[in-house]
Amino acid sequence: MRVVAVHESSQGDSDAVTFSFADPAEQLYGLARLGLSGEGERRRGSALAVMFAERVPVVAIADGDIPVEASAGWKELSLPGLTASIEVPLERWSVRLAGESHGFALTFEAASPPARRSEPPETEGYEQLCSVRGEAVLDGEVRPVDGRGQRGHSWGSPDWTRLAEMHTVCAWMDDDRGVAMTVVRENGSAGHDEDERWGAMLDPAAAVQIADPRLSTTYDGDGRQRRAGLELWLDETQGGPRRAAGTLLCGSSLELGQLRLDCSFMRWTMDGVVGTGRYDVLRRAAW
Repeated sequence: MRVVAVHESSQGDSDAVTFSFADPAEQLYGLARLGLSGEGERRRGSALAVMFAERVPVVAIADGDIPVEASAGWKELSLPGLTASIEVPLERWSVRLAGESHGFALTFEAASPPARRSEPPETEGYEQLCSVRGEAVLDGEVRPVDGRGQRGHSWGSPDWTRLAEMHTVCAWMDDDRGVAMTVVRENGSAGHDEDERWGAMLDPAAAVQIADPRLSTTYDGDGRQRRAGLELWLDETQGGPRRAAGTLLCGSSLELGQLRLDCSFMRWTMDGVVGTGRYDVLRRAAW
C-alpha cells in the first residue's frame, strides 16, 4: 500500500507524530511526540518531549489534555513548549522544544522511503529514517546539532487498557542504514510467542519489511532497559538473521497517567558498523 502524507481519521481516532534524534559527537539526544484526538469542542492535543545532554536528562514535558482548535492539524501544530510543522510532505519537517533553560530547534529531512507499520493493533502509520540538523540550547549556550534520527506518524484507535508492554526500537547506523521495530504484548499474554511484532530495514533506496523481527532485553533492578539484542530474519529464503546489539547511553522515566514510559538511547552495532538509536518501553504503571 502506498504511503501518503494525508490520511482520513475516523471519529475518536488518535493521531500522533514522533521525532527522535541523536548527535553522539555533541552527546545530545532527544524525543518529541505531538498528538491529536477528538473532534470539535472535544479536540485535544498532547505533548511529550525529553532531551538529554552528556547523558543526563535536562528537560522533559508531558501534557496529555491540551485544548486546541477544531481545525488543528499537522501543517503546523503549536502546543505549550512544543511546535512541529510540515515543510515538504514526506520529505522535510521542523520541530521545536522550548523549555525554561533548555530546548532545541531542528529540521528533519527524510533519508529513506516511508516504511508502513501496523503495530500497535488497531493503528496504521509509517516510519522514516532522517538526517537531523539545527541547534540545541543549554542554559543559554547554543550548540549545533548534526545527527541522525527518525520521524514516525501513526493513527487509529488503540485500546491502551489491553496493553501490558510496548517496545519501540530505532537504530540509526553510521552507514546510512536503519532499523525500526515495535513489539506489543497484551495483558494476559503467555510470553514472547504471543507478542505482536513489526520491523523494517531502512536505507536511502528502500524500506524493507522484516519477516520475523526478534528482540531480547536485559533490565536493571528497577526494570529499565540496559542492553538489547536484535535478531532480524528478513525473509524465509535468507540463510540466517541479521543481528544487532545495543548498550545504554542514557535514559529517563516519565509517568503518563496509568502508563509509564522508560525512554532510553543506546549505542548500536550491526555488521561491524556502529550507530545510535532509541529504545522505549511503555508499560502499565505500578501502583
